[in-house]
Order: sequence, then C-alpha cells, then structure tokens
Amino acid sequence: MDLTNCFIFFLLLTSLYFALTRKTPPKKHPPGSMGFPLIGQTLSFLHAMRTNSIEQWLLQRTSKYGPVSKLSLFGTPTVFVHGQSANKFIFTCDGNVLGNHQPPSFKRICGERNMTALIGDDHKRVRGALVSFLKPEMLKQYVGKMDEEVRNHVEMHWHGNQKVMVMPLMKTLTFNIMSSLIFGIGKGETRNNLIELLQHMMNGLMSLPINLLFTRFNRSLKASAQLRAFIKNLISERKAALEQRVADTRKDLIACLLGIGKTEPSIRMSDEEIVDNVIGVMIAGYDTSSVLITFLVRLLGMDRSVYDKIVQGDLGRKHDTHGWENFLGPVEV
Repeated sequence: MDLTNCFIFFLLLTSLYFALTRKTPPKKHPPGSMGFPLIGQTLSFLHAMRTNSIEQWLLQRTSKYGPVSKLSLFGTPTVFVHGQSANKFIFTCDGNVLGNHQPPSFKRICGERNMTALIGDDHKRVRGALVSFLKPEMLKQYVGKMDEEVRNHVEMHWHGNQKVMVMPLMKTLTFNIMSSLIFGIGKGETRNNLIELLQHMMNGLMSLPINLLFTRFNRSLKASAQLRAFIKNLISERKAALEQRVADTRKDLIACLLGIGKTEPSIRMSDEEIVDNVIGVMIAGYDTSSVLITFLVRLLGMDRSVYDKIVQGDLGRKHDTHGWENFLGPVEV
C-alpha cells in the first residue's frame, strides 16, 4: 500500500513538472515595453501632458518602436497606433474586430453604464437618448438660459477689469451653463460644491489608479460617490415633479431623459444609466468646451479685424456683443 501511494505521488510530481516546464508558442505582440507593474508609462505620459509636450512624447515613441507598439497606461495594457492606415483601421472596422474599452479606473469614476463603456445595442440606445437632448427644437429652449449665463458672467468677471485670466473664467462659464442645462441649478452654494467635486474627478482620471488615502484617485472616487448621490436625489425629485405634472421634460437633461423613457420606450434609460451618463456629459464637455472658447476669445482679443468681421456679419440683427467690446485688452490664456 505504501509503495502504491509513493508511485502515485511520483506520477503527480512528474505531471506537475511537465505542466510547468512545457513551452508554449510565444504570442505575437507589438514591440515596446510594459514598464513597471501598474505604473507602466503613466508617469512619463502625465508629465508630457502637463508640460504640453505630448506630441513630442508620441513622436519619440513612434521613432523608437514604429507605428504600432504596446505600453501600459493607468494600469491597463495598451496598444499605441500611429499613421493614416491605423486611423483608417480604427474608424472603419466593426465592433466584432475592435471594441470600445475604458480603463478600470475610468469606469470606477464615471460608472459601468457610461456610453463610452458600452457597446452594441446598449451603446446605440443610450446614444439615441442623449442625442434627443440635442435636437434643434430642444436646443431652442436653452438659448435663453445660455444667454443669461453669459451676460451674468461678463458682468461679474469682465467689466471693469483691465486684465483677465481667460482659461479659468471660461471653465467657470462652461460649468455654470452645464449646471443650468443638465441639473437646472442656478448660481449658489450647490453650484460651488458641484464644481469642486467635478474638479476632483477630472484630476483622478489623469492619475495613477492607486486607491490610497490622500491620493488623487482616492479623492476622485470619493467625489464621484458624492456626485452620484446628488444626481440620484435629483432624479427622484424630477420623477415626482413629472408625475405631478409640475415640471417640464424640457427643464434640463435629467428631466429630458426621464421624459424620453415614457414617450420612446425603445431608448429608455435606467436610473443608473442616467447617473453614469450625466457624469460622462459633464466630464466630456467641461474641458473641451472651455478650451475651445478660450482660444476663440484669444483670437478676438488679439486680432481686431476678426472681431470687426464677426460684428459686421451679424446678419442684420441688433448689434449686441454682451459687453465683450468693453474688453479687448491684455488676454492671458
């Protein structure tokens, strides 16, 4: 009996040895290094972003590894592709070949049901609901709100100042407009709290995904949790108001998405999807819009001829520049 047990044990050890030492055909991977675990190339990438040298960073990588290379960003294995052929492949292949994928850190901050993390029918359904908010007949309802926000902003931050920092002010203006259109919230303490939460979340998206106390990522997750709680409460309030018919579905984005669920069941969104995609809209629009407006203001401030042409091309409408003509002095981006 003892001899039989020894023989079985020997067979098990031999099988384990061959299983561990068996060579498997190497997988074909692009050239490049994955760097240190979790960190990868994230630190050098973030440094290039903050020093406005990201183009040089990408070109150096292309010259070293070629148009296709592997790396690790934000704790996620990543493939970097460069060139016309790569762009054509990315934008023409179907979802069965190449799918949308966000880093786990992005999903933890923005949510699992964010449109950028969805694929297939779910992506089409959520996109259809969000696009309905941007229909011309809907946008006409918000022109007055945006006009009022711009007028208040110019009056408060621009009039009487000989020099202004455009970029921070444009971020403030962008957020104020988003607060009005997305949440239906006017200026006050609530807005101030929301912009602080959004800034923490934005900082966490561009940081190492290390959830330790006092890290950017940790503060971002806490801010995301607080913003989610706020949006959920707002959804409950809008639902009650819509059921009692004391609110309009055109009041803001949340009311619009709730209303669409009743009129167009095919693109109905769950409460979780509304929360995740409201956060996604805020993050997507905050930086991009403010940067674009900043460069537009810079062009108007630095080139008087462009400003004059815009005023002359007002198509016969009453000349009203919201007071921008009172400030064409030094502009700092």
